[in-house]
This record gives sequence, structure tokens and C-alpha cells, in this order.
Amino acid sequence: PGHPPVVFRFEDSLREDAGAAVAAFRAAGLGVELLSGDAPEVVERVAAEVGIAAWEGGASPARKAARIAELAAQGRRVLMVGDGVNDAAALACAHVSAAPASGMDVAQAASDFVLQGGGLLPLAEAVERARRAQRVAAQNIGFAFLYNIVAVPVAIAGYATPLIAALVMASSSLAVIGNALRLEGGGRR
Repeated sequence: PGHPPVVFRFEDSLREDAGAAVAAFRAAGLGVELLSGDAPEVVERVAAEVGIAAWEGGASPARKAARIAELAAQGRRVLMVGDGVNDAAALACAHVSAAPASGMDVAQAASDFVLQGGGLLPLAEAVERARRAQRVAAQNIGFAFLYNIVAVPVAIAGYATPLIAALVMASSSLAVIGNALRLEGGGRR
């Protein structure tokens, strides 16, 4: 009694690598949007700080989920990142979703995976690794198809002995495995 009220102001801080993660996504040709339930002026400031042109503040959980559905209807595969209760519906609707380990339990439960390190840059790295894996898988399928188009008719026609056919088949398998092992070393081809 008799004391003036005390004002407490709370402000979330950006993750240190948020700007770098946005830049990495953009460099990979991906669009980035910021949907937040926070006040529009706060969201606008944060979006400008990390380089996001498309943003929306004051977004309800239903609006976030609706935006994910809009993007999916356009044929886009959405990666949603969220950490709160109000993100759970959108996280569940996204093609792939992630929540930081510091996020709410419900956000983590709705996500496909949980970011353990506290940063966002591993998401961009995961996208790049997934793209490399897709390219290598496509190469391996092409190689296997080519092998079958050439080697199987040669073997059926009797131009290859069973030993030669087995050696060629084993060699093709080793080539596919060797190509896939390039991913472990982080090779970019």
C-alpha cells in the first residue's frame, strides 16, 4: 500500500542465428514467412531485422493453420517452426515441422522433430542435406535402371557367363553404395 505500481516489460530476444538461417533458406531458393500472434509492430520489426518480407502479426492459431493449408493447396511443402501452444495446429498441418527444445511440450509433440541446439541454422543445413540425398538417390536409381537395361538383356542373350554377370551385378551394387557414401562426407555433387 502506498507504493506506486511497478511496470514489468517482457521482450523475447531473437535467436542468434535467425538472420543467418533466413539468409540460408533464401539462398536455397526457399520462401520464408513470419506468422506470429504478437503485435504487428513487433512482428514487423523482427521481420525487418532478419530479412523477412512476408509477415503477419496478430495471427491466431486458426489463421496460422489456414495459411499452412493455403500454401499446401498451392502445391508447396511447408516447413513450420513454432514453439508455443498457439503454434501446435499449424505445426500439425505442415508438411514438416520443428520446435526448439526450449518450446512448449505441446509444440514439441505436434512437431516432426525437436531442435536440440537452440539455433535455427541446423534447419537450413538439414534442407541442404535432404536435397543432396534426393540427388544421390535419383542418380542411384538412374544407374540401376541403366544397368538393368544393358546388363540383363546381355545376360539373357547368353553373352555373359554367370560369373561375369555376378561380378557386374556386384560392381553395380558397390557403385551405388559408393555414390551414397558421398553423403556422409558432405560431398556436394
